[in-house]
Amino acid sequence: MSDARSGGAPTALRMVLGRRLQDLREKAGLSYEQVAHSLDVTHATVRRMEKAEVGLKIPYVEKLLGMYGISADEISDFLALARQANRPGWWHRYRDVLPDWFSVYVSLEGEASSIRAYEPHYVPGLLQTEDYARAVLRAGLPHAPDADIERRVGLRMERQSLLTRPDPPLLWAVMDEAVVRRPIGGPDVMRAQIGRMIECAAMPNVLLQIVPFSAGPHPAMYGPFHVLRFHIRELPDIVCAENLVGAAYFDQINDVSTFLEALDRMCAQAAPPDSTEAILDGMRPAN
Repeated sequence: MSDARSGGAPTALRMVLGRRLQDLREKAGLSYEQVAHSLDVTHATVRRMEKAEVGLKIPYVEKLLGMYGISADEISDFLALARQANRPGWWHRYRDVLPDWFSVYVSLEGEASSIRAYEPHYVPGLLQTEDYARAVLRAGLPHAPDADIERRVGLRMERQSLLTRPDPPLLWAVMDEAVVRRPIGGPDVMRAQIGRMIECAAMPNVLLQIVPFSAGPHPAMYGPFHVLRFHIRELPDIVCAENLVGAAYFDQINDVSTFLEALDRMCAQAAPPDSTEAILDGMRPAN
């Protein structure tokens, strides 16, 4: 588990390369201390590069690859990827309003092949309308200047483009009934928001389910979380569990399995996806 409230936010590619460096070091039979001594740095510096907690310093990476017995051509290719990984993502231009912990999530979200989510409080960000997003952000950030709220709304809208890109991820979201029952932004905002969800539910890469109040308790009644899966072999399934001040990320198989089991149980308790549009339409505020 890692707490991503602080520190530089890595791109997904930087995480992959960090894992490759760790694999190469372990295959070479070298410890953190041995590698650090050769670089004249602390062992923590090597560990943080492998964990993608810092940028990949090209001279260090080049020397490490040589120590690990990598060929010159492979080193050249790896360094090209490292330079690419060190470039900021598209979301970097929102860095004035984007905390590091969420930069990590946006990076991973953009690389995910599937996103499974549990939302107990509000509509997932990838499905929100501008007005609904504005109302949610204003409630969560009551002291933020209006300009900051608008920047965050813009970021949220830009993230949504991944659902309609040529190779979009699967978004499978399970929501408590409270999500559509809680009035956010007034009747007009909720009416438009539910209409947006009905449109999204008809998309081939979007599955929406609602857990009705009548289903009783379920195993995930602690808070929202997302489980991300990737085409990239080096990236394991990763869970992002949000809290009031940041998020915790889990990638250990036992932890991830616990979240996946909770999702599976909720999906069994929830109304089936093919009934979601009718349920939402019945909850739309009257004109």
